[in-house]
Amino acid sequence: MIAAEKPGKRGLGRGLSALLGEESVEKGGAMAPRPAEPGPINSLPVEIMRPSPYQPRSHFDDEAFVALVDSVKDKGVLQPLLVRKDPKDGNRYEIVAGERRWRAAQQARLHEVPVVIKDLSDRETLEVALVENLQREDLTPLEEAVAYRRLMDEFGHTQEILAKAVGKSRSHVANMMRLLGLPKPVQRMLDEGQISAGHARSLINAENPEVLAKEIQRRGLNVRQTEDLTRKAEPATGKVKGATAPKDPNISALEHDLAEATGLKVGVSTKASGAGTLTIQFDSPDQLDDVIRRLKGDV
Repeated sequence: MIAAEKPGKRGLGRGLSALLGEESVEKGGAMAPRPAEPGPINSLPVEIMRPSPYQPRSHFDDEAFVALVDSVKDKGVLQPLLVRKDPKDGNRYEIVAGERRWRAAQQARLHEVPVVIKDLSDRETLEVALVENLQREDLTPLEEAVAYRRLMDEFGHTQEILAKAVGKSRSHVANMMRLLGLPKPVQRMLDEGQISAGHARSLINAENPEVLAKEIQRRGLNVRQTEDLTRKAEPATGKVKGATAPKDPNISALEHDLAEATGLKVGVSTKASGAGTLTIQFDSPDQLDDVIRRLKGDV
């Protein structure tokens, strides 16, 4: 559990549900005002709250948000927001988790929302915000990948710990993090919905993913067609050959398995003699440290 009482490195737990305890908000609309004491559920005016700078989400205007606004108009905010005292203004509060509900409440013209007030450090605020959003599956694929990376880089968590905390498989966490190895233009296309996460994963091992991503968008290719395109792509140019000698399927499968295990781009090349080269590409010293820990069996 992420507990404010024990700062420093610790395991990840049930996220928001653990912090809110067993209390719940009765159904049926806005709550009556209560004194703002840390711990229990309170009610605070929406105008004295502000979003957290640690919020991992960057997209709020979607169909799910519209549905949330309609729900809030009908039933009110049923689950309290998690907030802390604003470090810059003692008369205001910073939203740790629940910014979408706060925004929806404003759209629904509610004056107050239920909250739970916790005494959290900046470190704990960031960790809670990341894990809570990952558990709710509210993030885009790229936001999810960045959240995993921040939890690993800033808190030292392994992929195994993250997978257990958010209810995903370790291979899912590794595959999402591999998206960060794509060129920035391709990441933007993914974040804007021009290509899907399936398309993006197919481009990870491509020599020229930016050229291929534009081709995918232009031709409206599905994921299977994208995989065929990347297999036929000519190194460094992104142009498609008319006839290309396919890579040994056993080598391709090995590269895929190693990439899933490490979360990084992996290449395997062999010679007629049986000798060969294994290449693991990393984008930061932290990624290299993570690979070394795995090779040493420290995770």
